[in-house]
Amino acid sequence: MKNMSLQIKPGEVHGLVGENGAGKSTLIKVLTGVHMPDKGEIWVDGVQKKFTKPSDARDAGIACVYQELNIVKLLSITDNIFIGRGIKNKLGLLNYEAMHKEAQNAMCALGHDIDPRRICGNLGMGLQQMIEIGKAIQLNSKLIIMDEPTSLLGEKEVFQLMSTVRKLKEQGVAILFVSHKLEELFEICDRVTVMRDGEHICTKKVSDMTNESLITAMVGRTLDDRFPKEFGVKGECMIRVENLNAGILRNVSFEAYGGQILGFAGLVGAGRTETMRAIFGADPIESGAIYIKGKKANINSPAQAVAQGIAFLTEDRKGQGLILSQAVSINLILASIKKFSKFGMLNNNAIHESSNRSIHSLRIKTPSNNEIAGQLSGGNQQKVVIGKWINTDADIYIFDEPTRGIDVGAKIEVYNIMNSLVKKGKCVIMISSELPEILGMSDRVIVMREGRVMAEIDRGSEHFNQESIMKAGWGGVLV
Repeated sequence: MKNMSLQIKPGEVHGLVGENGAGKSTLIKVLTGVHMPDKGEIWVDGVQKKFTKPSDARDAGIACVYQELNIVKLLSITDNIFIGRGIKNKLGLLNYEAMHKEAQNAMCALGHDIDPRRICGNLGMGLQQMIEIGKAIQLNSKLIIMDEPTSLLGEKEVFQLMSTVRKLKEQGVAILFVSHKLEELFEICDRVTVMRDGEHICTKKVSDMTNESLITAMVGRTLDDRFPKEFGVKGECMIRVENLNAGILRNVSFEAYGGQILGFAGLVGAGRTETMRAIFGADPIESGAIYIKGKKANINSPAQAVAQGIAFLTEDRKGQGLILSQAVSINLILASIKKFSKFGMLNNNAIHESSNRSIHSLRIKTPSNNEIAGQLSGGNQQKVVIGKWINTDADIYIFDEPTRGIDVGAKIEVYNIMNSLVKKGKCVIMISSELPEILGMSDRVIVMREGRVMAEIDRGSEHFNQESIMKAGWGGVLV
């Protein structure tokens, strides 16, 4: 990051956008005292500040809701909201009665009247995200930085968050809103700043920008088609699921074919991810059958699923898709490690050559294949996970929210990877909460609700639209 300038006014929602690797995370870390700048100045309320640690920024009235959750799952909601501080009584002991009340007020402001004594690890990811936001609200901060705050939220929670942001704005709180969802920026932001290659590109009123001009500023080029759908030749039935029951799933049945992308739509909690986890052997199946290329398959573990030619790109790339402390080269061969080992010894030359091919073909931006995966941008981490599974040469690729938290340029690269798989005759199953993405890239769509299949819609059908998918997702019948 160099020569970066940013001014945020009280009572303003200020958008910050840029491709992955543009420098947004570095800027946030400087503003929150995680990193110290080499040069430059930070001013808060007209007073110059120097942050040497996160508590300095917090004391200056700056709070941050990070994209990657900082929840301690074994602690309660109250403990997480007051972590590192607390309300004490006259004896110097923690006043939990007062803390519980404050924590409950913070959560109620976000539309969740929940017992603050509940343990966070027992809550869903969306609610954990709301706890992070509640923590920032409870601090009575002057500036709240929200880094992809809606990435884990359902439609109802996003609506509540937007209402909360508007209330904070009315109270004079400044919001720095970082998001890859352009529709959110146009809905909630007053001004937007664009970063590219670590530098300030422009700051403009949102009303003076369009989708196209914003994307052009971000990537330095026009993106004529945000969903570059390419059609493969429909091949054999790669996987058939019959009357699958597991957990919340009830009689789930569908077919997916080679040369096609089958999209899975539905509200948060509809059972889409649960379906794929059951197919992949990550969760036990109570009853039902799975057929791979016409043959009944007994899959009781992910290893057996991989052996059957199934790849599963999970929603949580950092928690389940990568070993962040390991090199890019190691991450790229994790799912196919047997091909690179003999007598228990890894063939480092083969790993080096294979990882370099993957880096080149997937256009992974990294200094070398020895770079630690955790140091890459979100979009490049996602491409490493994809590369890991492509190296297995699977027949069935399950992509769970494949473009969540990555920029528009990286999204198109992911779509093109999916296109290349389809053109090779592979079967792609894509779960997405973004209806434009579902409609833009799918050949057929399965809509789920409360663990059941509500509709199956072909691309050429009159129901292949957002309204019909939403209707089915809410339990309506398509006529």
